[in-house]
Amino acid sequence: MAEIPFLVKDLALILMVAGIVTLIFKRLKQPLVLGYIMAGFLVSPHMPYTMSVVDETDIQTWADIGVIFTLFSLGLDFSFKKIVKMGASPIIATVVIVFCMMMLGISVGHSFDWGRMDCIFLGGMLAMSSTTIIYKAFDDMRLRTQKFASMVMSVLILEDILAIVMMVMLSAIASGSSPDGGQMLASIVKIGFFLGVWFIVGIFAIPWFLRSVRKLINAETLLIVSLGLCCGMAVLSTKVGFSSAFGAFVMGSILAETIEAEKIIKLVEPVKNLFGAIFFVSVGMLVDPKILVEYAVPILALVGTILVGQAIFGTFGFMLGGESLKSAMRCGFSMAQIGEFSFIIASLGLSLGVISKFLYPVVVAVSVITTFLTPYMIRLATPTYQVMEKHLPDKLIHILNHFAMSHPQTQQQSKWKSLIRQMLVNTTAYSILSAAVIALMFTFVLPLMRNLLPGWHLHWYANAITGLLTVLFISPFLRAIVMKKNHSEEFRALWNESRSNRLPLLVTILVRVIIASAFIFYICNYLTRFTNALMLTIAVVIVLFMILSRRLKKRSILMERLFVQNLRSRDIEQQVLGLKKPLYEGHLLDRDIHISDIDIPENSKWAGMYLSDLRLSNRFGVHISSILRGHQRINIPGGDSIVFPGDRLQVIGSDSQLSAMQAAVDSDIVPDDPDIEKREMKLSQIVIDRNSPFVGKTLPESGIRDRFNCMVVGREEGKENLSMVNITYRFRLGDIVWIVGEESALQGLKDANTGAAQ
Repeated sequence: MAEIPFLVKDLALILMVAGIVTLIFKRLKQPLVLGYIMAGFLVSPHMPYTMSVVDETDIQTWADIGVIFTLFSLGLDFSFKKIVKMGASPIIATVVIVFCMMMLGISVGHSFDWGRMDCIFLGGMLAMSSTTIIYKAFDDMRLRTQKFASMVMSVLILEDILAIVMMVMLSAIASGSSPDGGQMLASIVKIGFFLGVWFIVGIFAIPWFLRSVRKLINAETLLIVSLGLCCGMAVLSTKVGFSSAFGAFVMGSILAETIEAEKIIKLVEPVKNLFGAIFFVSVGMLVDPKILVEYAVPILALVGTILVGQAIFGTFGFMLGGESLKSAMRCGFSMAQIGEFSFIIASLGLSLGVISKFLYPVVVAVSVITTFLTPYMIRLATPTYQVMEKHLPDKLIHILNHFAMSHPQTQQQSKWKSLIRQMLVNTTAYSILSAAVIALMFTFVLPLMRNLLPGWHLHWYANAITGLLTVLFISPFLRAIVMKKNHSEEFRALWNESRSNRLPLLVTILVRVIIASAFIFYICNYLTRFTNALMLTIAVVIVLFMILSRRLKKRSILMERLFVQNLRSRDIEQQVLGLKKPLYEGHLLDRDIHISDIDIPENSKWAGMYLSDLRLSNRFGVHISSILRGHQRINIPGGDSIVFPGDRLQVIGSDSQLSAMQAAVDSDIVPDDPDIEKREMKLSQIVIDRNSPFVGKTLPESGIRDRFNCMVVGREEGKENLSMVNITYRFRLGDIVWIVGEESALQGLKDANTGAAQ
């Protein structure tokens, strides 16, 4: 028999140890991530008392796959529309926190005389709080329904996005000998360009593809297609100079806008969990106890830096975002830990060979310590606020609690702001698409045309064909740049409100005409040797032709409608299924009042009860605005509405009220049956005895179902025939009746049949 490969042996060892350790951590109510790290340490060569992994290279390959699938799943939970709807508050808070913590981490690294790249990567690691750990802590402490928790989760989403960008930036810095501001700016522009191309093209192509094959796709094929798209984008990302993890995240964010997103998330979850576990095990394998002892002082210093830094800068960032002092402190204290993205950034540094080997186990140790301290930091926020409230002047506390960055705007300013923003987004998107098409045409099509059409050394006809095709492909985009939003409500309102608005509005059109003409000018300049004046004239004439063309207008409108349809498809589905939060959510008058979703477990004692019997308003002070049940949405349910298992209640209340109700839901659970083995249903027969109380009685009169909790299956006629017992049939002496029931119920029925129960 062939020998089992070392890869299989190592995988078996990892999964068995990880399974045992995580069960222990589950029992201790600790995050599973820590269990995986501990399992990795136990199977590493640094632990001489246990079996260790033979081939660490293979395990690292699995770990890299785990990073890809982890970021793919993260992208599936991400939505560009969510970021837009968040407003400025989470963005301000995120930028402040990440920048301050990164600078603080770099400063601490320099204080220990660590290398330049060690300090830069350390700053990136310390800036990233752990979404997994915070989410777990909120669940354990029953804080997920509170208002500050939703703000923290919004910031964590944005931090994850910045982490992706940071990975790309760190890779660019690591590859350059002396990166300067120009190189950094070029990297940012490159990231933005490819993000725009992939997202826009993906929103066009992928939803159309999934819609076309919807009838052919089941759960298995959808999983294969999704993972195939993920891996394909990961490979493409590496080809253009980015990391595979970056490509996986982008593909996840594209699929997040499709109708199939929810299905894909559920299907990918087990795969992500498997490879993610292997990744965190590989993290634990790099932990060397000797390094931890040697760097004990830096570890403690970094722990203190994270705790104090997040408490100060986190609070400050959330206050700049418009949160009150109390809420900002609860948010900032909650983020005092590092986690999965710190490990990914550390792995990136090791793979690039730019950071010291000691930094990885140091960061892991810091993460473990801060993770254990996270619940205590969350609890510490309120007492700290109470101390500050006691010692600071009341006027200062009042100012801090009502501190916000927003300023009132006039209606006209708001219209101008909305119009300019829409024009900028539209112009940027279509410019990126036009630039991408030009780059593809000049990189691939132009050389192909020159090879297919050999002739003059200038290749004027190959250039002409390529140029015409390029202009033809980008013409819908250029027309959209010029004409889009010229007939919008904001444009017409500003045009009619005042004559002074008309000149600025005309300037906006002129600027966009210049941008569109610049693309045509670039194509002519690249492919011809005409004079600048002639090329400029050609560009303007072509743009004017695009504006006047009805056919081009129709194509442009159809493309835009398809894009908007694909972009809104998931929102439409969620509206149909009743999964979207109501529009009034952000307009509740009291800052402490908000809406939250509370799920009814399948084994809840509330199931089957009327809302009037639950008395939720009297008990908790909350109001039920809607009940979500499958594809059904019940708005403003009355007291006669019944609660079913699996219902999602949309509840309005304060943090304390919602927490109390959530605690009640979690505690009012039907306990597991300790004698479940005795509840087995069995088939048995009885012969109607002369002493039986069933003689001469019909089935309803006998009470076999009601009194004895058994069910008559049939009556035996002959050796092979079994007939159903009609409700009018009266049992006779000697009838052979087949019964189904639990063992104890059957025994009680048999005793009654023989007269023993009397």
